[in-house]
Amino acid sequence: METDVLVVGGGNAAMSAALSARDHGARRVLVVERAPKFYRGGNSRHTRDFRVMHTRPSEYMIGTYLEDEFLEDLKKVAGGEINENLAKLIVCNSEELPSWLSSQGIRWQPTLSGTLHLGRTNIFQLGGGKAMMNSYYHTAEAKGIEIWYEAMLVDMDIDRNVFKSATIKRNGEYITVRSKMVIVASGGFEANIEWHRRYWGDAADNFIIRGTPYNQGNVLELLLNKGVEKVGEEDAFHAVAVDGRAPKFDGGIVTRLDSVPFGIVVNKHGKRFYDEGEDFWPKRYAIWGGLIARQPGQIAYSIFDSKVLGKFMPSVWKPEKAQSIRELAEKLGLDPNAVEATVAEYNAAVRPGDFNPAELDNCTTEGLTPRKSHWALKIDTPPYYAYPLKAGITFTYLGVKVNEQARMMMKDGRLAENMFACGEIASGNVLRRGYLAGFGLTLGATLGRIAGREAAYAVK
Repeated sequence: METDVLVVGGGNAAMSAALSARDHGARRVLVVERAPKFYRGGNSRHTRDFRVMHTRPSEYMIGTYLEDEFLEDLKKVAGGEINENLAKLIVCNSEELPSWLSSQGIRWQPTLSGTLHLGRTNIFQLGGGKAMMNSYYHTAEAKGIEIWYEAMLVDMDIDRNVFKSATIKRNGEYITVRSKMVIVASGGFEANIEWHRRYWGDAADNFIIRGTPYNQGNVLELLLNKGVEKVGEEDAFHAVAVDGRAPKFDGGIVTRLDSVPFGIVVNKHGKRFYDEGEDFWPKRYAIWGGLIARQPGQIAYSIFDSKVLGKFMPSVWKPEKAQSIRELAEKLGLDPNAVEATVAEYNAAVRPGDFNPAELDNCTTEGLTPRKSHWALKIDTPPYYAYPLKAGITFTYLGVKVNEQARMMMKDGRLAENMFACGEIASGNVLRRGYLAGFGLTLGATLGRIAGREAAYAVK
């Protein structure tokens, strides 16, 4: 088979690229999605919001969120290691996303406020990620984009820096697809436990994969083996604290726990290990997956009392409940003496202030290691509650290097003539650690639009 633009992957980045290529004049666009139709969309199915720059309020976002603040937020969570030119390009292009996505059939809902602190910076899809992906595909089909489901890329013919063809396994057959351009948006290797074991050893067996089981990293490995330059940390991933009872794969956002800032977190030995109130949740929630992954047994426990119940988004499972800290520890299988001592030490260190989940308040601790910087309330009002926490991996940071046209770069320093990348497989160009809520979709859609446009122009 022959086509003008071959898009590998089926999530937000892939469909943005396919639609952009079609809108910019590519006559034949083929999308190959490894998953069955019901599970199409990869991790994008579990999303709910884009982080976007905006210079004035709208019915969907309050206030303003300007370029400098967006970039500063991104730099802060990324720890300073960031491709600033590419980051600035993504941030500035994000302002156009709501209107462009609306033109592709995606709808929005009014701003969300409260403890998530996202009403000013993020815009939320009406119906969430599943509705978004359905809109993408409906529009793609209406525009004549061909889509193959249960179609896995197994090999690529790359001559130095030129893509020639791809071998696709579909319905038990191997099909050679020759394409003038290829856009890879097939995600990272987050669902490949054996790959994680290379860096994490047996600890990888305790990781939860929040999204699709189909992101095995096979396309990423192919590209790296065929001369594409890699970027990002090999052993790093975006991971959050999820309910320890979550399924191994595809639990999605409903398993995420936002209770961390409202109590304390202890490991299996009943000891605290990090500042639960370091910063607002959208900026700091992504560090907790990595922290838990480094704890004994890769498990931790979020402990809080009845004063804060209802102030955060709960898990789909009910928390453990008890009338005393000792009883709660016993239910969790922890040493009750250790947990009681930790809670007592924490309570003694709390310095009262004006508790306000909407601000970086002055409720803190004194003389405690690690300190709790904000939202420190004594845990003294029964009943007491706890959630088990595990590391829930969203995506990996290892990927392929791209330039500002989303064009891949080769190990020998040359630009790929007709190979582009967007989405998670390119995230390491901007993020090598840390995360900013809603930025994954923004990175995928903006780079996807650029990749599709540049591919279509190159075809013409």
